[in-house]
Amino acid sequence: MSNNDETTSRASSRHLAHLAPLAATPLVFLTVTTHDRRRILGCREAHEELAAIWTRSAEHDGWFVGNYVIMPDHIHLFVRSAWESRRLSDWVGMWKSVSSRTLGRRLGLEGHVWQAEYFDRFLRSGESYSEKWEYVEQNPVRAGLVANAVDWPFKGQIHELRF
Repeated sequence: MSNNDETTSRASSRHLAHLAPLAATPLVFLTVTTHDRRRILGCREAHEELAAIWTRSAEHDGWFVGNYVIMPDHIHLFVRSAWESRRLSDWVGMWKSVSSRTLGRRLGLEGHVWQAEYFDRFLRSGESYSEKWEYVEQNPVRAGLVANAVDWPFKGQIHELRF
């Protein structure tokens, strides 16, 4: 999967009572693409399903999702792990698997939903996070989907992630 998996490995225990402050773990910028760039995500149902999975993942898997934008054929999200969490590749694989089943049912999809690979990049500063978010937030405008980024309905923030 990802080259950064080894650096994001954590103990297998998922007890959140023993978490170190989240700021001590790296902030990761992820891009995940649909299989064959199918334009299936730019809808309320996909947004609801993904946001629900990501919301539960903090407690279940030790991964916290900050800002995200769901485009019709890909997703950008910023995440941070707790000290005791799944490896990044395992976590991404989990939510891709769960969302494939639920989106398949809700949207009547057949075949694969997600590309096998994903892109991840560790961010080194708060400035980098801000710059990346500003760029990502403008994706729907650059794609001609809305005139103003604030009008794109398929974005949000689940947890506030700080440097």
